[in-house]
Amino acid sequence: MTVSREKNELRKLPMMPIRDMVIFPYMMTPFVVGRESSVRALEEALTGDRKIFLATQHDASIDEPKAKDIYQVGSICNIVQSVKMPDGNIKVLVEGIERAKSTEVNDRDGFFVATVRTGKTQFEMTAAVEQLMQRVTSLFEQYVKLQQSLNYETIIAAVRMDEPSKLSDTIAANLQLGIEEKQELLAIFDPAARLARIADVLDVEIEKLDLDRNIQSRVKRQMERAQKEYYLNEKIKAIQKELGRGEKSEFDELRKKIESAGMPKDVLDKAIQELKKLEAMPPMSAESTVSRNYIDWLLAVPWKKRSKETRSIDYAEKVLNNDHYGLEKIKERILEFLAVRQLVKNPKGSILCFVGPPGVGKTSLGMSIAKATGRKFVRLSLGGVRDEAEIRGHRRTYIGAMPGQIIQHMKRAGTKNPVFLLDEVDKISSDFRGDPASALLEVLDPEQNVTFQDHYLDVDYDLSQVLFVATANVLHTVPPALQDRMEVLRLQGYTEQEKLEIARQYLVKKQREQTGLSDKNLVFKDDAILEIIRAYTREAGVRNLEREIGNVCRKVARKVVKVGAKHKEEITAQNIGEFLGVAKFRDSEVHEKSEVGLVTGLAWTEIGGSILTTEVQVLDGKGKLTITGQLGDVMQESAQAALAYIRSKAQALGLAREFYRNVGLHLHVPEGAIPKDGPSAGITMATALASALAKIPVRRDIAMTGEITLRGKVLAIGGLKEKLLAALRAGIFETILPRANEKDVAELPDNIKNSMKLHFVDNMDEVLALALESPLPTATVPAETGVLAGVPPAEISGSLPAPQ
Repeated sequence: MTVSREKNELRKLPMMPIRDMVIFPYMMTPFVVGRESSVRALEEALTGDRKIFLATQHDASIDEPKAKDIYQVGSICNIVQSVKMPDGNIKVLVEGIERAKSTEVNDRDGFFVATVRTGKTQFEMTAAVEQLMQRVTSLFEQYVKLQQSLNYETIIAAVRMDEPSKLSDTIAANLQLGIEEKQELLAIFDPAARLARIADVLDVEIEKLDLDRNIQSRVKRQMERAQKEYYLNEKIKAIQKELGRGEKSEFDELRKKIESAGMPKDVLDKAIQELKKLEAMPPMSAESTVSRNYIDWLLAVPWKKRSKETRSIDYAEKVLNNDHYGLEKIKERILEFLAVRQLVKNPKGSILCFVGPPGVGKTSLGMSIAKATGRKFVRLSLGGVRDEAEIRGHRRTYIGAMPGQIIQHMKRAGTKNPVFLLDEVDKISSDFRGDPASALLEVLDPEQNVTFQDHYLDVDYDLSQVLFVATANVLHTVPPALQDRMEVLRLQGYTEQEKLEIARQYLVKKQREQTGLSDKNLVFKDDAILEIIRAYTREAGVRNLEREIGNVCRKVARKVVKVGAKHKEEITAQNIGEFLGVAKFRDSEVHEKSEVGLVTGLAWTEIGGSILTTEVQVLDGKGKLTITGQLGDVMQESAQAALAYIRSKAQALGLAREFYRNVGLHLHVPEGAIPKDGPSAGITMATALASALAKIPVRRDIAMTGEITLRGKVLAIGGLKEKLLAALRAGIFETILPRANEKDVAELPDNIKNSMKLHFVDNMDEVLALALESPLPTATVPAETGVLAGVPPAEISGSLPAPQ
């Protein structure tokens, strides 16, 4: 480029400082004037040739700038339009004419007057200048395409011009730059130098926009259905990564947490190693999320925090007595456990298992242990759990993997020595996903649980300080290996007197509070509670008793709301029917009279003891024994054994030696919709068969239970207390029991021993002598043989078995 002539001019013009913008020549720019000094400068220009010098402030926050606060280079502008607004401000539209540099600034009558020097450079168009103009135009087109905030068609049309000075100023005005960068371009008077500088700026800006577009593409590929908020967060992370700014502060904080968590050395090393891997991963990657979750779980699990344990025996005894009535053996065992902990500094964790019918207080006992020892309490319900991963967790390789319930509940407890209740351990199932009961073997073994390994954490975790308490209704569904790891404590059903005391001390008060009543509104008499126990509930526990008391309280609450707060109800045995309706159970289940082939037996169920009536009918037939009442295999085999014994004693019963050839026997246990099983009804079925065949009635006021052998021996049974309670509830006060169970009488409540007559027998002869109303007829046994001759083979299904 060849410069031909350069001319400088000095002019005095009103000067106005402007904020947050740079005005270039050839550009139309609107803005609002509000400062008093600026308004005066504007008015001065309007009274003259409408020319004004506009220069940008260094600091936009200064309301009254001095000459030193204003850039020297600005633009001489022509005031195209000015409009005074209602708020006193003036809206102005100016057109830039040429750039100028202030050489002197004076304050006159409250506004600035600047002496400015203009510089006009004239030159000839050369090939180099034309090539530079083409390059700048091409770069600007790329810039506008990448810059989404600019209208491509409008801007490109505006820059299609042949004059270098006008082209450079138009492009500079439309660049998205900061004030300082724009001011730098304004200060370049030479059009060619200005074009060269703009080309450099465009190169940098295009590179920035390309980088931003790459970042957006990268984030979008990694988002996978991400929402807007997630997208913005990830974009920030990507920008920080490109700028070389890591998340050091967050990693430092994680490192401090890991070092202060109290982890064992091997766990600490693994956590630090995982943290290093996390630092090296891209923040947006799926692997970083997995690693971060793993570190969070390692930090969330308690490694050293423990509850301060209360070891006062007196306090623990007080808590247990306040929370539960009776259960003396259970309370003694808990107090023994606490006594040992006082003498031994670091005893191994005990595993207790409470077994008993529903509603006897197994779960609440676990809560009371936690309260008595000052530990945290967590409860895990195992009912229906059939996946081994529920206990041990999933491997981290799976999507959505989490630790097992043991580790999750330890996190919830927040301490390493809570009371951990494993509820309904007898309801665990198993399928193709594994056996949760097998996974519990390590958890409940004091020798092994010090190094319990969850699949997700994949490190040893110490469970030895946890007090595990399991609950179950029955034990036969719990695997033997699991039973072996627990100390089984049996909770028997409550007696009528115990239920009365529980209702008095706990249930009535609790239900009264829950329904908003006071002792002035509702009074329960003892005879009313006994009537509810006898006529409206049949259970080993007290859940239904509490439910019925709650029903009464709600009905009284309704009356109190309707009549007034001073209304009072006294519940007695005479008016209980008004609140609970017709009695659900009869006072006694004793048969109305003694009958042939009708015997009262005793049974044990998961909800306590019950009466089990057995009936036998002799029919015409060919020796077939029909068994009905939905009896299980064991119970059917007991019936076959009972009949085999009766056949071997046929002549003692006064029967013909081949009586079975002309008769059929039907044995039925009522309530046929309910499945029944077990061997303890053996003597009951044998007595019913003997009575039906000998035509001698069975006493209606006696009940029995015991297993029978082919030779008539009576074997021991289980659930003695529950069975005797069932007899007592049914109004039966005399029972026949196996001699082997005589040792269990010492553990029976006094009210059972005092109110019932217990007969202990060794064989069926004693049973029949006690149960039948009249003695069996005496018969002469033929001398030639004591075995029935000519017995046909047993039929395949339900036939009489041949004597052995």
